[in-house]
Amino acid sequence: MTGKELREKYINFFVSKEHKQISGKSLIPENDPTVLFTTAGMHPLVPYLLGEEHPAGKRLVDFQRCIRTGDIDSVGDATHLTFFEMLGNWSLGDYFKKEALSWSYEFLTSKEWLGINKEKLSVTVFEGEESTGVPPDTEAKEIWKSLGIPEERIYMLPREDNWWGPAGETGPCGPDSEMFIDTGKDACNPACRPGCPCGKYIEIWNDVFMQYNKQKDGSYEKMTRKCVDTGMGLERTVTILIGKKSVYDTEFFIPIIKKIEQASGYTYGTNQDKDISVRIIADHIKTSVFILGDENEIKPSNIGQGYILRRIIRRAIRHGRKLGTSGAFLSIPASAVIEMYKDVYPQLLEKNDFILKELEIEEERFISTLAKGEAEFEKMVPNILKGKDKIIPGRLAFRLYDTYGFPIEITQELAAEHSLAVDRNGFDEAFKKHQELSKMGADKVFKGGLADSSEITTKYHTATHLLHTALRMVLGEHVKQKGSNITSERLRFDFSHELPMTPEEIKKVEDIVNKQIETDHPVTMEVMTLEVAKEQGAIAFFESKYEEKVKVYSVGNFSKEVCGGPHVDRTGMIGKFKITKEQSSSAGVRRIRAEIA
Repeated sequence: MTGKELREKYINFFVSKEHKQISGKSLIPENDPTVLFTTAGMHPLVPYLLGEEHPAGKRLVDFQRCIRTGDIDSVGDATHLTFFEMLGNWSLGDYFKKEALSWSYEFLTSKEWLGINKEKLSVTVFEGEESTGVPPDTEAKEIWKSLGIPEERIYMLPREDNWWGPAGETGPCGPDSEMFIDTGKDACNPACRPGCPCGKYIEIWNDVFMQYNKQKDGSYEKMTRKCVDTGMGLERTVTILIGKKSVYDTEFFIPIIKKIEQASGYTYGTNQDKDISVRIIADHIKTSVFILGDENEIKPSNIGQGYILRRIIRRAIRHGRKLGTSGAFLSIPASAVIEMYKDVYPQLLEKNDFILKELEIEEERFISTLAKGEAEFEKMVPNILKGKDKIIPGRLAFRLYDTYGFPIEITQELAAEHSLAVDRNGFDEAFKKHQELSKMGADKVFKGGLADSSEITTKYHTATHLLHTALRMVLGEHVKQKGSNITSERLRFDFSHELPMTPEEIKKVEDIVNKQIETDHPVTMEVMTLEVAKEQGAIAFFESKYEEKVKVYSVGNFSKEVCGGPHVDRTGMIGKFKITKEQSSSAGVRRIRAEIA
């Protein structure tokens, strides 16, 4: 089975169960300020899981681009990836456990669909928790038994294995039930079970049941509107279905690996350490292509999503050096990624030149950085050679990393060439301290979860509409939204405009927005087709991401815009609006940061 076939089968199956197919969204989460990237299929649907009505209805299905960097150090093994696609289906206050588990089982085991051997299927359910008063999920257990899963293959597991959420300190959450394929490997010990890292069991599906609302006092209140969030990893599932041991041995990576071989001269499969480098390059270049090709203009930088992008590009370059590459080479495998995905994600082909150009610029920048770091290293060597221990202190190794972006592995390689060692423990201590400081800063920026900051972020969503219209009034109708990001502390808005705004223009935009807030316009919403919305004069610049029916928010007679929400009831609820910064985002795109008080 190919990825294309699995996508189609999954969508068709749930459409047959009265689900409406919706389109996947950006890799940059619009509705969750607590994360940098969309890490799961549910992220774009957070407002609807929290109670908003979705214009497509209560049963939804899609496939979604996702990025997770928490396990970046595991990339290169058989299953871990930073970029992947998630197949998902949702019930928004409609069906619940019986239907969700029955359909999961049917799709996995029916010969008409995936045809997985029932005897290889094991499942896990929530075991309950005395400390919080949440009971065992016996309902899910009994449903599995009724479907034919014997009790010895139903595992009752704790919170860390079978619980989701909430997104913040409070909000919707609940138990989940996960499905695993037994690979046939011997158990690593008598306690081996699904979720064990030994590889005997591989997770293939997860159904999350949002049936509780966590309160500020830590208690769990049962919800009347229950939701289901389902997820299946596309790449991992195809790997299992075609009997491969590694996702890198599938269609998702073979064309990329061939281009890495071409660029490096190394033949994949001849050296274990170098094979890991090939896998890391293949994964990281795919992730980089998708970030650069996203609807939101993300470039390598030293903050936020741009920092993650820069990190993975540079990590790919470093592993390229291990394979023997010397100059720029990433555009070769990047072109393979674009070719592989151009039909499913046509925006990659549309942004082909931009993607390759940004990779080239970052490669040149990092190669220059490495040259500076190597020069600085060579200055250190004479003094260290005079010492008795012949060891490069950890603080100096970290200075090379922190000041020159010099990876510790390259410092170690160069040290070995001079018969020197590196105080790795000292480096790790300095690095850990650096991470803690960075985390403190990140926590300050991304503190709290969606549920905790929903009131303020809702105000920012509506303020963004006012800002958009005000910019078009002051600068001209060529202004089009190019992206936005909202946290509980500020809004960021990217828009098409060539020149920096003058202080007078900034003040004029601010005044217009604040006047509309003071007027206390009502904010109303209607559901209609995109065609009707545009006929009524609604602004809609991201047509590829909209569904057949859309929500149109009107702010009095001032603005009308297609948007998923959520929004305040009246503009007077927003507060005082202040633009704090106006700067360039990329060629022909300006960026505004603003706050409300």
